[in-house]
Amino acid sequence: MSSSEYDTPFTRSTKRPRRTKSETQSQSVNDNEEDRLSVLPDCVLLHVLSFVNARHAVQTCILSRRWRNLWKLLPTLILHSSHFWTFKAFTKFVSALLTRRDASSAVLNLDFERLGCIEPHVLKRIVNYAISHKVRNLGISVKCDIAHIPPAIFSCKTLTSLKLSVSPRGNIYACTLFPNSLNLTALTSLHLQHFTFCASGGDSAEPFSACERLSDLVIDQCTVRDAKALCISNSTLVNLTVRSDHLKDFYKIVLSTSKLKSFRFSGIPYQQICGSDVLSIEDVDIDAEIWSNSLESPLILFSWLLELANVKSLTVSASTLQVLFLIPNLLKVKLPCLGKLKSLKVKMKPLSPIFAMALKSGRSKKEVTKLSMPLPDGIVNFLLQNSPSAEVAIVNCKS
Repeated sequence: MSSSEYDTPFTRSTKRPRRTKSETQSQSVNDNEEDRLSVLPDCVLLHVLSFVNARHAVQTCILSRRWRNLWKLLPTLILHSSHFWTFKAFTKFVSALLTRRDASSAVLNLDFERLGCIEPHVLKRIVNYAISHKVRNLGISVKCDIAHIPPAIFSCKTLTSLKLSVSPRGNIYACTLFPNSLNLTALTSLHLQHFTFCASGGDSAEPFSACERLSDLVIDQCTVRDAKALCISNSTLVNLTVRSDHLKDFYKIVLSTSKLKSFRFSGIPYQQICGSDVLSIEDVDIDAEIWSNSLESPLILFSWLLELANVKSLTVSASTLQVLFLIPNLLKVKLPCLGKLKSLKVKMKPLSPIFAMALKSGRSKKEVTKLSMPLPDGIVNFLLQNSPSAEVAIVNCKS
């Protein structure tokens, strides 16, 4: 079988090899047995197929007549180029899938991922097809210019969940300029990766204020340009997640989010967090590390604790406590916060190689030995000084 036949089920030959007598007899016995899977209604079978990638879903057409055209009704399409040997085979498959699919059937969920650069016309066709078929949950991960992203994405009225990762060609650390505002009135969940937010007026960028139903926001490896602050202004936002690893870009995140209850962070703390609505946050999970021996990130991390004064549930990784412990004479500080803490969870896991090297850089053997302890001595009691009755759980994690 050639690679193209392997990658593209639509082109596979329908001819089957001649069966032996024993195989025919065995098939006859099997035909008399009940096919419990095939007798299930379409909605159940389509739900099962929604958990597999589109290539494998299409291949079920050879199982029996019952399955022959079922894939044409799939409401969920998972299209990843990693499931194919070549991008040419992937493009050919996508084209055939969209052409032969039942045009009257909605595409409620689309997950599209292309490793490497993508041809603009391919991306345009996929996005426009999804939008014209009432897509609700859309995930796109590609390398291209923002100009190649169909603008209809940012005004789609049916979208309730959008996960968008767009990296410029040729630079894994660069970010793509994000539109100044969105017009996604039905959107409740938004995940953005590798974007740069620009000032829409004044010194701050404010891209989320028009999302009237947004409840979950993930900002992953994003930064700001021509602005001193990213203003997250949204009256419906409940959960905020920030991830930041390689972008050493110090800016403020100003929260104007009266319903915000949960804050999650992983990576290197470069961003200051402020705003009157920080006090509404009750659930915090921080997994921080550093890649240098500078005190800037430890001090920013400490400032978060001061701002998050009304936290009731705090989850931190061992590396987060190591970062805090880098602050000189930290344990002598009297905390003015964490007085409402009811639960403290510490996740124990190995330090990343880069963080481990940063801890050793420029320090004496005595200091390195002290910092090499899995959990800095006295750090837990430091966090509990205003909530001594809070429940404490130390959990071992592999990664």
